Amino acid sequence: MDCVFCKIISGKIKSKFLKETPHSVSFLDASPLASGHVLVIPKNHHEKIQDMDGEENSDLFSLVQQMISNVDKITGSTLVAAHNGKDAGQEIPHVHVHLVPRSKTDSAGPIHSMFAPVNLSDSEMNDLYDKLKL
Repeated sequence: MDCVFCKIISGKIKSKFLKETPHSVSFLDASPLASGHVLVIPKNHHEKIQDMDGEENSDLFSLVQQMISNVDKITGSTLVAAHNGKDAGQEIPHVHVHLVPRSKTDSAGPIHSMFAPVNLSDSEMNDLYDKLKL
């Protein structure tokens, strides 16, 4: 497989591993957006979060939670981001969660600064509600 994250997990590409769990690993991002940018990934190759089984999902997000405490020590705030699919901006088709230290002066804004607002009618909101509720 030509997946860079699978190569990191197998040791073919060297990385600065921070913590390993039975189903996940965390390591420093090789192309950081900020000092202390960490990636948390499942060991098994999955393109989307919903492709992982419950145990892998629980393990991944447990490690995310553990690593946030350390990343938060850098600036006091951490952006947690997961692009779930190519159209969502996922550049590597292997589930990964970014933990990026944030500060008031880093020039990156809130999520709402990334998108233009969408105006939906009451009918459209009701349709979405019906499609998305569990």
